[in-house]
Amino acid sequence: MNKIIECVPNISEGRDPIKIKAITDVVETVEGAMLLNVDPGKATNRTVITIAGEPNAVIEAAFRLVKKASEVIDMSSHKGEHPRFGATDVCPLVPIANISMEEAIECARKLGKRIGEELEIPTYFYENAATSENRRNLATVRSGEYEGLKDKLSDSNWKPDFGSSTYSALVKKTGAIAVSARDFLVAYNINLNTTSTRRANSIAFDIRERGRAKREGDSLTGKIIKDEKGNPVNEPGLLKCVKGIGWFIEEYGVAQISYNLTNISITPIHVAFDKTCERAELRGIRVTGSELIGLVPKKALLDAGKYFLLKQERSTGVHEEEIMKIAIKSLGLDELAPFNLRERVIEYVLEDRMNSSKKLMGMTLTEFANETASESPAPGGGSISAYVGALGVSLGTMVANLSSHKRGWDDKWEYYSEWAAKGQSYKDHLMYLVDEDTNAFTKIMDAFGLPKGNESEKTARKQAITAATKGAIQVPLSVMKTTLDSMEVMLEMAKTGLPASISDAGVGALCARTAIRGAHLNVKINAAGLNEKSYVNDLYKESDMILAKAEELENEILELVMSKI
Repeated sequence: MNKIIECVPNISEGRDPIKIKAITDVVETVEGAMLLNVDPGKATNRTVITIAGEPNAVIEAAFRLVKKASEVIDMSSHKGEHPRFGATDVCPLVPIANISMEEAIECARKLGKRIGEELEIPTYFYENAATSENRRNLATVRSGEYEGLKDKLSDSNWKPDFGSSTYSALVKKTGAIAVSARDFLVAYNINLNTTSTRRANSIAFDIRERGRAKREGDSLTGKIIKDEKGNPVNEPGLLKCVKGIGWFIEEYGVAQISYNLTNISITPIHVAFDKTCERAELRGIRVTGSELIGLVPKKALLDAGKYFLLKQERSTGVHEEEIMKIAIKSLGLDELAPFNLRERVIEYVLEDRMNSSKKLMGMTLTEFANETASESPAPGGGSISAYVGALGVSLGTMVANLSSHKRGWDDKWEYYSEWAAKGQSYKDHLMYLVDEDTNAFTKIMDAFGLPKGNESEKTARKQAITAATKGAIQVPLSVMKTTLDSMEVMLEMAKTGLPASISDAGVGALCARTAIRGAHLNVKINAAGLNEKSYVNDLYKESDMILAKAEELENEILELVMSKI
């Protein structure tokens, strides 16, 4: 699965649409990076830009954006309400899918180094990318703002991590930049059946990490308790990494609690929602729904959907969009306006914009069959094998889900839910490999199309063909491995699953064996064109071993099925 990272550069220009467009247009020049949102603010004279895509593409797009901003924005004449110290003031990177925070930090360091060395802009790392503890806090790094940058650069304690440490004419124009890696921030509002801002605030203070000021006696009207320095003493709230406040929304005619969830790994959306429901009920108030501002990572809604399914003692091994629909209904995300998953989930937005490289899995069954039957060489046997494997484990997953809902098996629902979730994971990866096999074939064709007019071009072409061929071998090999692993679902369902559906487990095993045998043929035919005998022999041994294991498992599953029919 592709790694997805988000970048949210904030530029110090929010009033001139021509300049803003000139800066954001450079993002679209980088293949694999998508410009998802541009949000200018006139009062702040600042624009928040959202880019997402594969890490290297996003790094390149961010660099080009910073470069363009340094060319069109002159910080020496900038005025705005928001704290800032550079043309591109901050540039945080956020891991979204299949990428760790450690990898995001590495990306941030790579981007910052390039900005400093190639553009000579003073570059500071902050938050998770900070090179020292005293630089973690953005407010500390940006203290003094642009007006204090000259003094900051003359202080040896504030030498930039990269870039110029001299207040040159260039730096006077560009200012400095702060680059970081941080967790995804979710702006999340919860709707209440009250018009009272005071009561909404009271709930928010219960929940948010900072809590509320301690008081003597009555928590609302008592005298505020202060420490020896005269500062109010706070009583912490219930949830970490949560900021919150209550307000009245004229447009909706109700009070809301507005939260910033600064780390959804620590406090997920569904936890904030449930705790708010709990505290609201204590005050005779009901939560009627909620709303998410902007885009959200898929995992946030998946985690919420699974949480509510488990509360209902239902299987979580269903399709991801079904899980997210449960989240939408449980959180009331569609109370105020329709909530379209394809427009609100980051991964789906990217997937739809890059649909040309994932076109097979976007087709109907009829379109897929017609495309396979056409004169085009792709999709071929590799894609079909991956799809047959996906169908096989889908049948095993179906038996698991049916078993989890069987009347009288209420004590077993979690067990079968776990098996169904495993099956869904195998299915999703095999469906991904359907398109990957076709993409791998396209790369081989592209390599063969490279020029071969001289020795240098011939060598480069030969190397490209070899690399593309090895890639084309790894895809069907991955189909074989994933499908073999997926047969554990059919085996367990043949042993313990719903008796009335046991034949489905058998058909799933037949599909899996077919998928593995088909992918085995693709490994062999692709490897036949390689001259690296040792590499090819190792591939043959590995694929032959997988095929033999699959046939053994198939026989075991079918014997179980036949003994129970």
